[in-house]
Amino acid sequence: MLKLIEGGGASQDRRSGERRLEFGDRWPYEPSPEAIDRAGLRDRWDAFIDGRFVPPAEGGYAADLCPATAEPFAAVAESTAADVDSAVAAARRAFEGAWGRLAPLERGKHLFRLARAVQERARELAVLETLDSGKPIQASRDFDLPLVASHLFHHAGWADKLEWAFHGRTPRPLGVAAQVMPWNFPLLMAAWKIAPALACGNTVVLKPAETTPLSALRLAEIASEVGFPPGVVNVVPGGPSVGAALVTHRGVDQVAFTGSTEVGKVIRRAVAGSGKRLLLELGGPSAHLVFADAPLDQAVEGVIAGAFFHQGQVCCAGARLLVEESVHDVFVAKLRDRMETLRVGDPLDKNTDLGPVGSAAQLARVRELVASAEAEGAARYSVARELPARGWYVAPTLFTGVALAHRIAREEIFGPVLAVLTFRTDTEAVRKANATSSGLAAGVWTSHPGRLLELARGLEAGVVWANSYHRFDPTSPFGGCKESGLGREGGRQGLAAYVRLEEDA
Repeated sequence: MLKLIEGGGASQDRRSGERRLEFGDRWPYEPSPEAIDRAGLRDRWDAFIDGRFVPPAEGGYAADLCPATAEPFAAVAESTAADVDSAVAAARRAFEGAWGRLAPLERGKHLFRLARAVQERARELAVLETLDSGKPIQASRDFDLPLVASHLFHHAGWADKLEWAFHGRTPRPLGVAAQVMPWNFPLLMAAWKIAPALACGNTVVLKPAETTPLSALRLAEIASEVGFPPGVVNVVPGGPSVGAALVTHRGVDQVAFTGSTEVGKVIRRAVAGSGKRLLLELGGPSAHLVFADAPLDQAVEGVIAGAFFHQGQVCCAGARLLVEESVHDVFVAKLRDRMETLRVGDPLDKNTDLGPVGSAAQLARVRELVASAEAEGAARYSVARELPARGWYVAPTLFTGVALAHRIAREEIFGPVLAVLTFRTDTEAVRKANATSSGLAAGVWTSHPGRLLELARGLEAGVVWANSYHRFDPTSPFGGCKESGLGREGGRQGLAAYVRLEEDA
């Protein structure tokens, strides 16, 4: 319901000189919180091994904190190497037994049932995801959950068609896949990896991020409820030691990891020479390139979505903005005006645009990089908001006057903070965009088709969006270059990480 706030002051528009109402005098929405009674919350969450919840063999329980309040709302098992042993053994039994004996068509039917169950329980899963990760309910509900179901549906269709994916070669499953998840898209990344692994005939042991384990545990439970044999999907929550035990386990045939470049390098060294198949989807500060002939208002919306929605915690968040010098002032003014309309607050409120960042450690990281940018001479602009007293919140922020040498232009921030640089020529734009060791994604904003194609060839990025950003589709491969990853996920190309190919006679 809309509520009119009467009175208040007005200010003069910087460009037109017209008087306009401030944000607080507009028509803000009344709070519309999502109910949590259907989220299926538990006081205690155990590991999910061999088709059931299992208490930790040796470890205890850790408090799972809600980012919106910084308070515990559940206890989650701290798995150990013994639990990893049990989960890998269960996955091996399922691979060599019930799951391995299923015809590809039947495997596809199981994935179709899981996809339908996710759709039917989308509200429950969205609330659980928001409580655990802090992302706004509108993002969990309207972005994450539809993509989760889409990936499951897409790969369900591939299960009995794999022979057509690899011309002249016969695909065989690898065995047990170890999958280590990030904290920013817990459920989506779980589906992103589980779906192709199962479609190709493998079984999985999943290690969710220690700060966001709940939706992965719920997904495994739903898989069991819709008829997956015990041991096909296993989840071992815990800290870095659990991930290390899983990645290096002798019973694992494939490792898939989404997360930081630093951890990705550690994993690559750990599996070197082991014969395990490796898939890495790592991060990096992705760039928007906005040219003078771009549809500027459309570009503003794309930059806002890339840098601020999901709290800027997307692995390919467009945290670096390169703007052609001739339109810099106009574009930054439009951007600041749009930032003023963003609503920061309770992530369960359907009107919230930005919730908290994922953890106290991440909040400290964002604050450190913001302080470094100020110390290095960049000009800061933060939206004036009264942030909630509890929780890990950051006001939408942008920096102008940023140079390539600044840390904020080189390091991934994972928060609602945008660094603005300028360029004069196409060559300079590409050089500045490529001036980083990462190369996950980029967005190009221009009305010139030839320029789009030329820049796409010159940019060192695994994905280049044209006059758009954050467009994902399970039929399209996704992945990075340089230090942003190894291999592709999604599409026909993403199946290759989960099969062993034999030459046809």
